[in-house]
Amino acid sequence: MIGEPMPDPRHSIIDNLNQQLEAFFGSGKKAQIIPNGVGVDGPYSGTTAHHERLRKERDKLAPSVRAEAAKGVVASVAAKNLGMHIKRVTLIAQENGFKFADTP
Repeated sequence: MIGEPMPDPRHSIIDNLNQQLEAFFGSGKKAQIIPNGVGVDGPYSGTTAHHERLRKERDKLAPSVRAEAAKGVVASVAAKNLGMHIKRVTLIAQENGFKFADTP
């Protein structure tokens, strides 16, 4: 006991895993391929109730942002007119598929 080298715990874990794999495949079972979007993975990464609530708020603001874009102003002017941050205005435009005028 004292003075004897201790076995590496990784080797015992690997050996145990290999035994379990041999028992699984040896009994005739096969591995399944689970497609994306099934199980833990949702349709979008980061979809939570919080993100959905934020998206609903942005959807409510979309008509006013679209109206600013229709005026032909740049994103920074639209953000200033609406009292929003420019990143939020550009995100709303990107999500709803419209663009602002190019910077003069």
